[in-house]
Amino acid sequence: MTTMARETATSAVPARPAATGQDPDPVRPAGAGVAPGAGAASRAGEIRRHELATFLRSRRERITPEQVQLPRGRRRRTPGLRREEVAQLSAVGVTWYTWIEQGRDIQVSEQVLDALARTLLLDTSERAHLFQLAGAVDPTPAAQCAVITPALRQVLTQLEPVPACIQNSRYDILAYNRTYARLMMRDLDTVPPADRNCVLLAYTNAEWRASIVLLDETTRLMAAKLRASMAGHLGEPAWKTLLKRLRAESAEFRENWDRYEVAATRGKTKKFANPYVGLVTVDHTDLWLAPDLGARMVTYPPHDEESRERLEKLHAIVLEAEAEAEAEARAENEDRAGARSRVEAAGAV
Repeated sequence: MTTMARETATSAVPARPAATGQDPDPVRPAGAGVAPGAGAASRAGEIRRHELATFLRSRRERITPEQVQLPRGRRRRTPGLRREEVAQLSAVGVTWYTWIEQGRDIQVSEQVLDALARTLLLDTSERAHLFQLAGAVDPTPAAQCAVITPALRQVLTQLEPVPACIQNSRYDILAYNRTYARLMMRDLDTVPPADRNCVLLAYTNAEWRASIVLLDETTRLMAAKLRASMAGHLGEPAWKTLLKRLRAESAEFRENWDRYEVAATRGKTKKFANPYVGLVTVDHTDLWLAPDLGARMVTYPPHDEESRERLEKLHAIVLEAEAEAEAEARAENEDRAGARSRVEAAGAV
């Protein structure tokens, strides 16, 4: 009995394969147990770390000590800054920074990347490149917004009477033309910049909501699109703030958000009850400006001839209102100038 028990226990331990160089388990295919694509992912990570190391080294070598208020010294053989100088200025350990430049497989925090970007005097594009190579999200607000250049504003104006705006992935309205400002309400300019968010307006602004013909369908879809877009920004302060505000101010949003539906951004025919010209049917079209940031130009070309005529009429109303406002401003300036002249003349007597 004792012998049998010992033999059973021994047989339960798998024998080591003989050192023949063959697969110890001929039934299992080679590479089994390794996640699909793991090798490619590892190579991609290695390439990215190498690019990060090379990029940091090139930026370090172009910065002179004088640019960062350091003495040059007599025995400086390294072009630009030394590694220990970059580490010191960035409040990072010398060994840690050396590992980054050596392409070691380490996780670099957003705080360290931010410090390195400041030390190395990186511009906006270089900073974005640094964070992208490190596989990190830049936490600074400036990195979350598309730059609205004068050229983009000119494009928005040239598109009139077609309503158009520029939005980011959070559906913040960053810029817009005059017909867009009056498409879904009497004047978007009256809305504080912090409230110019399509999702927020669709759920909380009575005038904006009144213009949406298919309101229930639209608000439910917008919650699904916001959830899909937010997947790439979990934990970011601006997104958390928007979500918290929407949940606090709209029971309808809470209900739709808790459905856990997702939807992609795509073109669609939309109908708006415009307060100036009545029903307008348009085709929602996106022109992506910076896919990594979600920035896009949204345009609403007319879907039919009647809508085209109504958008032209809306544009004419806008231009007429602007002309009247400019005339009133000129008249006020002339009145003030005349009053000053009379006061000065009276004082000279």
